[in-house]
Amino acid sequence: MALAQKPDQSGVVLVGVERAPFQDLYHAVLRLSWTGALLVIVGTYLSVNALFGLAYFFTGGVAGANGGYLDAFFFSVETMGTIGYGEMHPASTAAHSLVVLESVTGLTITALATGLVFAKFSLPLARIVFSRQAVIAPMNGVPTLMMRVGNARQSIIAEATVRVAMVRTELTDEGTTFYRLVDLPLSRERSPALARSWTVLHPIDDKSPLYKATPNTLEKDEVEIMVSVVGTDDTSLQPVHARHRYFDKDILWGARHVDVLSFREDGMMVLDVSKFHETTATKPTAFPFPKSEE
Repeated sequence: MALAQKPDQSGVVLVGVERAPFQDLYHAVLRLSWTGALLVIVGTYLSVNALFGLAYFFTGGVAGANGGYLDAFFFSVETMGTIGYGEMHPASTAAHSLVVLESVTGLTITALATGLVFAKFSLPLARIVFSRQAVIAPMNGVPTLMMRVGNARQSIIAEATVRVAMVRTELTDEGTTFYRLVDLPLSRERSPALARSWTVLHPIDDKSPLYKATPNTLEKDEVEIMVSVVGTDDTSLQPVHARHRYFDKDILWGARHVDVLSFREDGMMVLDVSKFHETTATKPTAFPFPKSEE
């Protein structure tokens, strides 16, 4: 029985894709956590030393070794690490040849490990936070889809740009299922500086793809809202990006996000990020939607 495959970053399980493990090894390691990457490096180092230890064990020619595999393994580690305590050293042509081969292998492994660690350190990782739920509530009398976006770091994301798109299932005239991607126009899609909070607004007017939509139609059409944010981190001056998906069950109707900005008695502005994901019901909860046709 074939094992179930895990979905990729887009949430889709890929079947029939030609695997290229060695070509994608660099990207695979970069996508690992720091713990996973260090385990790969340490595991590779120990495995290579274990193989060279076997070679020294069967070849012999290591002066000072007791002839056991453990000494052969330790001699391999000392050689690859250029430690050279002097108690064990090659004493035959075969052992000297293995030392040369292991030296070249050790240099290669060290160079690759150094490059991977540096690449992971320099990899720009955004800490952009998206509200757990999107909401639909009246905004100046117009029903509006709203999502909250924020930066979890103390830095600023300069020239941040947000895009929102909707994926829905459609049935063509030929009877085939088609997944259509439609852009959702925003009230404002650019911000000079993205800090702790930014509410993204999509007015649902007669030009909106969500016009006449209801919770039932969103579920029926398998609607998915995709939000992406790109910009430049003002500390590292590197581009950063993040994305988030909202399914129909993640959209609250007749609710809005709780205000996170307030003022103290001394006039200082307070930003309470602990309320970032909180929502509250709107009053009234009825929307000026035309009656939906189902």
